[in-house]
Amino acid sequence: MRVLYIDVDSLRPDHLGCYGYGRDLSPNIDAIAARGVRWERCHASDAPCMPSRTSLFSGQFGIHHGCVSHVGSRATPFPETLRTGFVTRAARNSWMQCLRDAGMHTCTFSSFADRHSAHHWLAGFSEVHDNGGRGHEGAEAWMPEALDWLERRGQQENWFLHLTFWDVHVPYHTPENFKPEVLKKPLLPEWITQAILDKHRSSPGIRSAKEALFLKHAQTRPDLNPAQMETLEDFQRMIDGYDTSIAYVDYWVGQILEQVEALGIRDETAIILSADHGENLGELNAYAGHCFADAFTTRIPMIIDWPGVTNNRAGESEPAYTYHFDLAPTVCEALAAEIPERWDAESLFPLLKGSSKGRPHLICSQLAQTCQRSVRFENGTGDYLYLRSYRKRGYEIPDELLFDLRQDPHETQDLSETHPDPLRQGRHLLAEWHQKMMGCNPNEDPLKTVLCEPDEAELMGSVVLKVL
Repeated sequence: MRVLYIDVDSLRPDHLGCYGYGRDLSPNIDAIAARGVRWERCHASDAPCMPSRTSLFSGQFGIHHGCVSHVGSRATPFPETLRTGFVTRAARNSWMQCLRDAGMHTCTFSSFADRHSAHHWLAGFSEVHDNGGRGHEGAEAWMPEALDWLERRGQQENWFLHLTFWDVHVPYHTPENFKPEVLKKPLLPEWITQAILDKHRSSPGIRSAKEALFLKHAQTRPDLNPAQMETLEDFQRMIDGYDTSIAYVDYWVGQILEQVEALGIRDETAIILSADHGENLGELNAYAGHCFADAFTTRIPMIIDWPGVTNNRAGESEPAYTYHFDLAPTVCEALAAEIPERWDAESLFPLLKGSSKGRPHLICSQLAQTCQRSVRFENGTGDYLYLRSYRKRGYEIPDELLFDLRQDPHETQDLSETHPDPLRQGRHLLAEWHQKMMGCNPNEDPLKTVLCEPDEAELMGSVVLKVL
């Protein structure tokens, strides 16, 4: 069997046609969804980039693996004890090592490990291609080499190929000659108004409308990265920049699909598309940011087209609550690879077969750019998001927030004072999860460690601006 995993950084699902977006940005991604199953409520257990991918490739919550931040002592996994053998337990239990032990040739085209000094993430890869761009490179810099790899190796059996696209991550820098026709028609979400934008501009936060850090310092493409967020025209330019990047990734996905078809391996190749996290495009006053544990930072697309498995559900959506890292045991089960007992992740195969209802709720953490944990749960009155903040990085938000995503999908109406029962339920589910996670954890909660250290802005200082 062959498995192709397309990993698009910062991609939120509601900007894809297969998830109902109003612009036709993603015909090639939509074609994958038409043959497979797409998950409606899939979330990264830990956000943003390094915590998310560490969770996926370790099969564990951040509270267990410890790599929950981009800086400081918790920018690496928990150290193992003196009983560590010649090969660490984390390396033996990594997703890629499980697949390699099952006879798969594992290969990645990604600069992720170098970007974040996340060298633990490479455990189990048979082959690593890193062009040295550290996540600032566009797809045109490395995709020709990946397509060449497919041309040479694609018809061989038993490979897993991982591809990381950075183009959707701010700043938006697609080539100037790439101008999708669909963007000529403006498309603003209904929830945003000039009054809301003005209110956001009066409130601080590193990626708020007032500060817009990652936009104002990204002026290599000012047409896609507005230097300020003062008017709805500025907002539209940000949306256009984000959407242009998605269309550009979709173009390259089309090149991949053409290659797979030309090699005659389409019906023997599983194709999966997902992301490490989503993106706040104004929600909670974060503009081109992924700094919360809310539904927009943590919710991601998950599309699985697995020949012989998803055929009977082609084009369907799956509403069950799902974690991003559940993908790891799913692929392992499909390839008869051993699933480590220490993993928190659970296989999605029962869901694909219709024999499971999925997880009852989700707990998500963001301990890098702010410090938050959230609960996604449903009861008879709504589809709720409970958001608990421990460090706010300058954002003027309450310690507790509650949203009904069914009625308020853009998180504009806080219900914490008017809906006491779901508020208590959110608190209880978070406390229950924490007690369970710490019951089998030899290390302290990394949240405590992060709160005792300077935050990301203090530790990185002007480096943030230099790398932009």
